[in-house]
Amino acid sequence: MKLGMIGLDTSHVREFVKVFNDPKHPNFVADMPLVKAFPGGSQNTSVSYSRVDNFTKEVAAAGVEIVDSMQALEGLDGYLLESVDGLQHLEQFSQLAQFGKPVFIDKPLTCSYAAAKAILDVSRKTGVPFMTASSMRYAVGVADLCPEGETVSSAEGFGPLSFLPDYRDYFWYGIHTVETIYHYLGAGCEAVEALSRGDTELLVGTWKDGRLGLCVGNRTGAYRFGARILTNKTQHTSVIDNSVSYMGSMSTAIAAFMRTGVSPIAPQESVEVIAFLEAASRSHAAGGRRVTLAELDK
Repeated sequence: MKLGMIGLDTSHVREFVKVFNDPKHPNFVADMPLVKAFPGGSQNTSVSYSRVDNFTKEVAAAGVEIVDSMQALEGLDGYLLESVDGLQHLEQFSQLAQFGKPVFIDKPLTCSYAAAKAILDVSRKTGVPFMTASSMRYAVGVADLCPEGETVSSAEGFGPLSFLPDYRDYFWYGIHTVETIYHYLGAGCEAVEALSRGDTELLVGTWKDGRLGLCVGNRTGAYRFGARILTNKTQHTSVIDNSVSYMGSMSTAIAAFMRTGVSPIAPQESVEVIAFLEAASRSHAAGGRRVTLAELDK
């Protein structure tokens, strides 16, 4: 299988080139090279336009062919949609869907609930599967806390949650802690409340069955991600083990998705993750008002 990549404006592209093209990488994926890449880039956010040139040079130096349009990627077997600006993802996925091959969409899936629903609609109409995930779903010390036989009653993700002046609040880094709690709780959130106090952000999600999902973020520090879960037997708390490549572990799951066309994360759950962030954003704008996910469809 040969892969193409879109959006060379995130450090993730550096890791993916190593995983898929370098046999010396501990998580090397054989027989699935990245062969072409379209730089893309966005003028909407500084983390894109300030980085796309340098990452493009790195990817080219690794032997990946740089092309000047997404259309030039047609004919490959799968795609990594890496554009750091989530506002681009609906348009870019709609173009890639014309090629009829699986697409991994890097976090966040989009920067609005409406766009997330539209991506799901394109996927269903074209039959082109997508997978999206934060690497925290695969990080040792964050994603492996629940022993077999225990059930989770509440889950907390914690870590950095910075805001950018030109990116929609929680969609930039809040995606990581929200994906962490969904890893343990699955879909079924009913409402979200967002509390801001100084440099600390607290997002509280209430699930329909009474379980709680908490995201605690520091906007100026605490750069290490972690998780805490309460189960029917005890409590488990851990921080990420940086000695194990979480991007590498996620790449193994991406490779399986490319081969089978089946995402390990249900598409509807991925859309609900964006609904959670949408509700949190609206709650933040309204001073902490409780926002139900049901009202997002009104």
